[in-house]
Amino acid sequence: MTQVPARPVRGLRALILSVVAAAVGYLGFSLWGGWQDVVAALRQVSLPVLLLLLLLSLVNYGLRFARWQHYLALFGHRVPWRQSLRIYLGGFALTTTPGKAGEALRCVLLQPHGVSWPHSLAALLAERLGDLMAILLLAAIGLAAWPQGRGVIVLLAAVLVVLLLCIQQRAWLARLDGWLRTRFHGRAAALAAGLIETMLHSSRLFTLPLLLYSAVLGVVAWGAEGLAFYYLVQVLGTDLDLLTALFIYAFAMLVGAVSFLPGGLGGAELAMVTLLTLHGMPPGVAVAATVIIRLATLWFAVVLGALALLPGRRGPWT
Repeated sequence: MTQVPARPVRGLRALILSVVAAAVGYLGFSLWGGWQDVVAALRQVSLPVLLLLLLLSLVNYGLRFARWQHYLALFGHRVPWRQSLRIYLGGFALTTTPGKAGEALRCVLLQPHGVSWPHSLAALLAERLGDLMAILLLAAIGLAAWPQGRGVIVLLAAVLVVLLLCIQQRAWLARLDGWLRTRFHGRAAALAAGLIETMLHSSRLFTLPLLLYSAVLGVVAWGAEGLAFYYLVQVLGTDLDLLTALFIYAFAMLVGAVSFLPGGLGGAELAMVTLLTLHGMPPGVAVAATVIIRLATLWFAVVLGALALLPGRRGPWT
C-alpha cells in the first residue's frame, strides 16, 4: 500500500489562494456588469441546465482521460483504470497553478505504479500540445465571428508547428543531450537532460496517426464544453450562433493559456466577457455566462480533483 505524497498538502495553499483570487475576481466582474443584472441572469439557470453543463464537462474529462490512458499504454504501462482515473482527476485539483503546472502531480502519483518520470511527463506534454491543437482548430472554425483574432491564432499555430517539428528531431535532440552532458554538471545539467529525455519520449506520441487521433478526440472533448457554453448563452436569452459561441469559448481558453496565470484566471474571463459584449450581450448577462461556464468547467474539475485526492478505504492510490 502506497502513501499520499506530501506534495498535495503543499499544493493546498496554491489551491486556496486561487479560489480566493477567483472569488474576488468574479465579485469584481459582477459589480462591473451590474450586480442586479448579473443576479437576474443567474436566476435563469435552472438545476437541469446546470446538470447538463456538468455532464458535457464530464464528456470532456472522460475523452481526455481515454487519451491519457492510451499514451501510457504506448509506453507499456497498464495502470488499472480506476486508480489511473483517480490520479488523472487528482491532477485537476492543482489545475489553477500557473500554466497548469500543478497537474504534474500525476507524475508523482504514477510512480508507485512503475511509470517513470520521463514517460509521465512525455504523456503530459503530449496532452498539453494536443489540447492546444484542438482548441486552435475550434477557434479557427469560428474565426469569422471575430477576424481580429486571426493574428493570435496564426501565431500560436506557428509556435505549435515549430514545437512539433523540434520534438520530431530525435537525432538532433540526442546530439544536444550529449553536448549538454559534456558542458554542464550538477542540477542544471540534470534538468536539461531530463527535459530532452522527455522530448525524446514524447516524439513517439506525435506520429501522424497519433496527431490525427489527438486532434479529433480533442476537438470533440473541448467541443463538448463549447457546446455547453452555446447552450448556456441560449438559455440566457442571447441569439448567438454555434460557431460564434465555439470561437468565443476557444479563444478565451487560448488567452487564458498564453497568460500563464493560474488556470488562466482573469485572462480567460476577461476575454470571454469582452467578446460576448462585442457581440451584443448585455454586460451583466455576459458576466453571468462567464462565471457559470467557468464554474461548470474549470472549477468543477478542481472539485473533482480535490475529491479524487481524498484517501479511500483501501488507501489513496491502491
